[in-house]
Amino acid sequence: WLVSEMERRFTLLAKATVRDISGFNKKALFEGESLMPYIVLIIDELADIMAAKGREVENRIVRLAQLARAVGIHLVLATQRPSVEVLTGLIKANITARIAFQVASQFDSRTILDLAGAEKLLGKGDMLFLSPESPKPKRVQGAFISEKEVQRVVNWFKEKEMLPKFAKDLVESLQKEEEFEKEFFVEDDPLYEKAKEVVIKERRASASLLQRRLKIGYARAARLIDLLEKRGVVGPSRGSKPREVLIKEDEDWEKV
Repeated sequence: WLVSEMERRFTLLAKATVRDISGFNKKALFEGESLMPYIVLIIDELADIMAAKGREVENRIVRLAQLARAVGIHLVLATQRPSVEVLTGLIKANITARIAFQVASQFDSRTILDLAGAEKLLGKGDMLFLSPESPKPKRVQGAFISEKEVQRVVNWFKEKEMLPKFAKDLVESLQKEEEFEKEFFVEDDPLYEKAKEVVIKERRASASLLQRRLKIGYARAARLIDLLEKRGVVGPSRGSKPREVLIKEDEDWEKV
């Protein structure tokens, strides 16, 4: 969707004979037309998406990173697993502004920043910021924002009805798709038995593990994990750690 939106915006810029979103909005303001809103795409865990659809996702991220800035579309990519399979050379070449929090090793630091140093950070928001304007990363302190504060800001935007129409249409479309998938997969997913076998043999359970082993998307993998928890195969979520598997391989686990 976002790639299509980027192309649509470039068509609008061409018709308006302007170079970027700033020029478009200045002209629109002068002529009393609708402004072009900015869009920020946030991917909370890039590793999960790359595990399911690596090359396809990589190509789209690279294309957006190369071109979308001019039409007001920006990307924020986050991962807790900074490996070369997730942060590929193509993605890194086109994401020039990077932040590294405390990592486990010098290798992880180099994967993110192309430099060592993040392994020496103290945690709790201590980070290194690398920008196109500076050849060396700057050490800065990130602010803590509570869930309550995040919800307060979201509620403010909702009350002001500041969501553009195209965004409302997109949200409604995604909600309908999610409802359809839930209805189809919740209690009768044909991959349930295979998912159960994978987590019991691996002795760990996570959506990303099922994505890789079963070649499925994140949404379906997450629902399978929820179903495994409901039926007592795996324990509750433990944050970033894999869930505990409650059934042993030598037990009669075919009944659950």
